[in-house]
Amino acid sequence: MNLESPKVTVNKSANELCEFLSEVKNFEQLMPENTSKFEVLNEKRFLFALKGMPEIVLELKEVVAPNKVVLGAASDKLPFTLTADINAIESEKSEAQLQFAGEFNAMMAMMIKGPITSFIGSLSENMSKL
Repeated sequence: MNLESPKVTVNKSANELCEFLSEVKNFEQLMPENTSKFEVLNEKRFLFALKGMPEIVLELKEVVAPNKVVLGAASDKLPFTLTADINAIESEKSEAQLQFAGEFNAMMAMMIKGPITSFIGSLSENMSKL
């Protein structure tokens, strides 16, 4: 299952945005309003829960500065990645798009497609407000 957020313009350079997204604690600022829990576990991992959904632990997997930050599920139960693709527009502006990729059975995919689409949409929208 592959989902994409809308592309958003962020008032940060590509380097600044890449650095921001590489610090897992900063994701707290991007979380949607329906986040019921957010906890930094270490410098590469954080745990979050959305109302009505199970807790998910995300881990920083890869940083290709200044164009890409990849987070992945720390558990093998729900294997997925969340990738931020970053492109410089101007010296203090960049464009970002989130890509969600996961391997799920058809039933699971049907259940989580709506919430995940909404989640990455909220992250993108909040990123545009930075």
